[in-house]
Amino acid sequence: MATMNISLPDALREFVEEQVSEHGYAGASEYVRELVRERKARAELEEKLLAALDGEDDGEFSADFFKEVRDGIERRQRKGGK
Repeated sequence: MATMNISLPDALREFVEEQVSEHGYAGASEYVRELVRERKARAELEEKLLAALDGEDDGEFSADFFKEVRDGIERRQRKGGK
């Protein structure tokens, strides 16, 4: 495993320390690793979704999938959600 050092302003450092404490992380490194894993997974999902939208690959994401997503968004908007 490689080591990476980062510098944070005090406000962000305090936020990380709060997250570690509140959510039971072993330390700041574990918290940051989780954030990076989540961002990586999100980027991979975005890639798959864009490929499906472009018609390059609809393996996991069929037209029905996108219709369900759109319908869900519309329902939330009608209820005043985000």
